Amino acid sequence: AARSRAPRRESSRSKMAAHMRAWRSYGAASRSASSGGGFSGEDGGESSAGSAGDEESGGDEGPYVPPQMTALAPMLVPEVFPNVPLVAVNRNPVFPRFIKIIEVRNTQLVELLRQKVRLAQPYAGVFLKKDDNNESDVVESLDAVYRTGTFVQIHEMQDLGDRLRMIVMGHRRIRINKQLDVEPEEAESLEEEAEQPKAVRRKQKRSRKDSAPLAEVMEERVREAQFAAEALPLPGVLMVEVDNVVHEEFQVTEEVKALTAEIVKTIRDIIALNPLYRESVLQMMQAGQRVVDNPIYLSDMGAALTGAESHELQDVLEETKVEEKIKQTHRKYLLQEQLKIIKKELGLEKEDKDAIEEKFRERLKDRTVPQHIMDVINEELNKLGLLDNHSSEFNVTRNYLDWLTSMPWGTNSEENLELSQAKEVLEEDHYGMEDVKKRILEFIAVSQLRGSTQGKILCFYGPPGVGKTSIARSIARALNREYFRFSVGGMTDVAEIKGHRRTYVGAMPGKIIQCLKKTKTENPLVLIDEVDKIGRGYQGDPSSALLELLDPEQNANFLDHYLDVPVDLSKVLFICTANVLDTIPEPLRDRMEMINISGYVAQEKLAIAERYLVPQLRTLCGLDEQKAKITPEALSVLIRQYCRESGVRNLQKQVEKVFRKVAFRIVNGEETEVNVNQENLQDYVGKPIFTVDRMYDVTPPGVVMGLAWTAMGGSTLFIETSLRRPRERQGKDGPKEGSLEVTGQLGDVMKESAKIAYTFARSFLMKEQPDNDFLVDSHIHLHVPEGATPKDGPSAGCTIVTALLSLATDTPARQNVAMTGEVSLTGKILPVGGIKEKTIAAKRAGVTCIILPAENRKDFSDLAEYITEGLEVHFVENYSEIYKIVSEMQRESLPLDS
Repeated sequence: AARSRAPRRESSRSKMAAHMRAWRSYGAASRSASSGGGFSGEDGGESSAGSAGDEESGGDEGPYVPPQMTALAPMLVPEVFPNVPLVAVNRNPVFPRFIKIIEVRNTQLVELLRQKVRLAQPYAGVFLKKDDNNESDVVESLDAVYRTGTFVQIHEMQDLGDRLRMIVMGHRRIRINKQLDVEPEEAESLEEEAEQPKAVRRKQKRSRKDSAPLAEVMEERVREAQFAAEALPLPGVLMVEVDNVVHEEFQVTEEVKALTAEIVKTIRDIIALNPLYRESVLQMMQAGQRVVDNPIYLSDMGAALTGAESHELQDVLEETKVEEKIKQTHRKYLLQEQLKIIKKELGLEKEDKDAIEEKFRERLKDRTVPQHIMDVINEELNKLGLLDNHSSEFNVTRNYLDWLTSMPWGTNSEENLELSQAKEVLEEDHYGMEDVKKRILEFIAVSQLRGSTQGKILCFYGPPGVGKTSIARSIARALNREYFRFSVGGMTDVAEIKGHRRTYVGAMPGKIIQCLKKTKTENPLVLIDEVDKIGRGYQGDPSSALLELLDPEQNANFLDHYLDVPVDLSKVLFICTANVLDTIPEPLRDRMEMINISGYVAQEKLAIAERYLVPQLRTLCGLDEQKAKITPEALSVLIRQYCRESGVRNLQKQVEKVFRKVAFRIVNGEETEVNVNQENLQDYVGKPIFTVDRMYDVTPPGVVMGLAWTAMGGSTLFIETSLRRPRERQGKDGPKEGSLEVTGQLGDVMKESAKIAYTFARSFLMKEQPDNDFLVDSHIHLHVPEGATPKDGPSAGCTIVTALLSLATDTPARQNVAMTGEVSLTGKILPVGGIKEKTIAAKRAGVTCIILPAENRKDFSDLAEYITEGLEVHFVENYSEIYKIVSEMQRESLPLDS
């Protein structure tokens, strides 16, 4: 059948001959040239001289190996190639000498392109569709595409499953003559091949044994392809006959030179704006010709780089007159430039630099900018006018000016100096915290007398959940100041405080400058949270950077690394928060005014829950007072058995948990109204966490209750002593010496305190009971329960002495008594800290009598009456006073010192 059709295809044979000869010479050249490469097969394997015609490498299940790029060698492309597959594309046509990625989804077209590549004919015609909304790769008729397109060479094919990705390079313009007919029998064979699984096709190809030279194999395939050129499958235009488009002769006139120069200038601007276009320009110039000297290539380059409409690009592709081609390419650019000039003359638009400068000066119009800063701004504006818009220094200068002009120079928010109004706001948001509220009202009173405000540096310290952060927001509202918060917990980079140098990529000012820009005032309230958890790393010590920021004598001229001009922070009210003071560096602590916010007792927690937490959380869960109620008794049980910590954060979580379960029951239809009381509380929050208030209801001999406090608040601490082994009065070498062993994960300070207490207890017992030598020759074990909790500090000294004496005399200490205080070797009782927390813990544990150092009387007198109510308090200077108080025999006759 193929031979019978041969007479009709003599012209095709002659046209193919030149192509075959070119490929024969290419095959010989590729064997000798190390840089030669072949066209990619359908699976990416090379078909070159080195592969001896083997079209595929790898097994059926082998991993896909990305295909290699073939050499961009236009001289290998035949000058005449009349029959090509038609690939229809959207939006942008392919221009000669440009590379484009095309994806094909139509299965028949995919198989056709694969067949062409296997036959060493990796060519196609790419034509632009007239309808951009048509996403099909195959058109039904030639009327759906423009007749002028581009002859492309397929350099790479990659199978992506449902589509075929090709990298093609345009070579010349072509025009469609006619659609080629479809031969039914060959169409069926191509359909069958398309329907075969990919693995089967690969297996068939691997079974072929081709020992002939590459050139002969290619010649045979080209000969076979001549008869199949027009026999193509299925409806739609898949193959077309094309002719080359020849440009008209032209003269390089002055107009052409001028337009060429303008296009070159425009392309340079495009490359400066987007360096990615530089790769495309380099591909254009790889052939060694000077593109800028060829108006045809130059117009194609300009059209390919522009973002014009698809029909405008098609007009450039179809134009054969060079002068018109150049004009069409540059017309849009010229019109845009003329439009800019017209708008500028009419005052509708300004140059970018003029607009930027006007914007910056407009910001400063109503602000009182210091003269030395205004000089810097003017200098930077002058420098901005001399820089190129696309240079990196231009962007650095513009960003610097943006920060300088965004600062609130001379802008202050009007403060509230009315004491009654400020007090009302503070009472509205927080319960208790009298020290904090008193200090803020004093600040307002001083400002009112002076007629002006000034900055201060306060530090609120106390356990978590007591309201340190939230009270700062209320203070800002009471003073009518803008509020800004940033946390320094874990911060290790000093640039977060002082800013980065402007020369760094992505440089920006420090947090305090960002604060001033955001709040737009010079007198905001700045909360520096978690100042006791600030870090230190190789990038500097942020706590040292805070020294300048928080020093009232220095922060009037704070110098940020980015702004590099002095900024006045003297009107800023700084408030820092911390849980403990030990980790804050001494120089930094010296700059701050410390205000202690201690934990809450049960009465305070109950008041906070009733006034603030319950109404707020009930609304948050979508409930009202009719649907959900919590009785005060239930809240008391919740506080006593579930939330014993100093703060109210856990109490907030538990109350929210109750309301969530209430909301679920109501929505689920189980109940319409819920009243949470003491009896049904466990249904909402589970079993109690704390079931007993103290470890010993009645303390035996050798056990005494002490008081301790941590960042979480105060707690009771029992000291236990016991005889480790039987006493040995006499050894081989004389009297046997006793010993003391301590356990309970005690710190070094507490271990030393235990040794001091042991020595003093032996001395004291010898004076009180000369015949009692129990502590002299006994091996005693001292333990502090809850061994998993680290314990340290000297305040348990007097408690340890009392426990040792109780063990030595075999007499229990007075019940319901707790004590705290450091003891010296001579029996002096020294002051300790955390008196409020310890007193609260003692009262919570049911203690009726507490013993404190005499020097802590001032701390105890500051406590609220409801905390000290019902407590018998003794202030002592020497341990002998404690011994009289705790001795059971003398308990009734002791005077009360409170």
